[in-house]
Amino acid sequence: MSDIRTQVGIVGAGPAGLLLAHLLHLEGIESVVIENRSQRHVIERVRAGVLEQGTVDLLHEAGVGCRLAKEGMRHEGIYLAFGGVRHRIDFASLTGRAIAVYGQNEVVTDLIHARQATGQPLFFEAADVAIHDFDSASPRITFKHAGGAHAVRCDFIAGCDGFHGICRPAIPAHALSIFECEYPFGWLGILAHAAPSCDELVYSRHERGFALFSMRSSKVTRLYLQCAPDEDIRNWPDERIWSELDARLSTSDGWKPNQGEIFQKGVTGMRSFVAEPMRHGRLFLAGDAAHIVPPTGAKGLNLAVADVRYLSIALAGFYRERSERALQEYSAKCLRRVWKAQRFSNWMTSLLHLSPAAAPFENRRQLAELDYVTSSTAAMTSLAENYTGLPME
Repeated sequence: MSDIRTQVGIVGAGPAGLLLAHLLHLEGIESVVIENRSQRHVIERVRAGVLEQGTVDLLHEAGVGCRLAKEGMRHEGIYLAFGGVRHRIDFASLTGRAIAVYGQNEVVTDLIHARQATGQPLFFEAADVAIHDFDSASPRITFKHAGGAHAVRCDFIAGCDGFHGICRPAIPAHALSIFECEYPFGWLGILAHAAPSCDELVYSRHERGFALFSMRSSKVTRLYLQCAPDEDIRNWPDERIWSELDARLSTSDGWKPNQGEIFQKGVTGMRSFVAEPMRHGRLFLAGDAAHIVPPTGAKGLNLAVADVRYLSIALAGFYRERSERALQEYSAKCLRRVWKAQRFSNWMTSLLHLSPAAAPFENRRQLAELDYVTSSTAAMTSLAENYTGLPME
């Protein structure tokens, strides 16, 4: 077995793990990144595509925003549609802030290139990854790669390996408090070769259910339909999908999404999940390893970015000043932001989705709230502040 000595061992090469590694590199801190999937799989997974203003700013500050600046689409607002009418929420005029549409797979691609340019270790297709002794001063990560066995000896472990990873389950159950909520619906999502017919996202509350118009580029549209969480995608041929999207998204001004070849589709269930605390000994959880939000508020990737920003600052403080104060505050600081994002995501979800058993009273209340949100400057400002991203502590 080969031994590798580093300062921070990072499990997971998604956006959280790769960004953390890059931020640490900028601070002169060594790390090893270990990922059980292939580089191609990590890059090709299509996930979130909305970046908060703070996320965009951090990527530029970290020197990995060149392609984002060229290819990312700046949006200064969104539309809320109900009753067949689109209502624009103007982020720029309300808050002076905006969002960028730039796929998570593009962010990951940029971060992989940045990591490879540093020459620091990045292992894809690692097998039998396990973490050890993280409640001591000498944590270890063991794994197999390219036919050999390896052990990473480090000062700290960052668990950035997602909801189904190995890091959170390694923490004793009695040391974690779990908070979760399962929603009674899911999203049927598609990617289509179709030019976006609107320059900003459209969130639609319709009597047939929620729908979302989004995009990934000037030639690719991303669209979602509310459905049952266990919906069988085989029951949704392309013709049915386009018919339902037209019904739920078309508005009285004649707008509707452009159609094109659907080249990816799938159903995703929706849940809220938080594990507290986000630290155990010298193991720190970040991103989906610690929390999941429903996608309605576009917070998942952005929360992961905030986590690793806090963690990189705390680790830099430790190595510069030998102070553990920021490390001790890491979990509490992250969780304050996580729970605000959970609140907002839950609110957006309840505002726009139809509950399977919704009573007429609830439907009317929902429409009244949408009417209030789109007619009150205070309510629109609150939505804009949360959607574009709350300030970092």
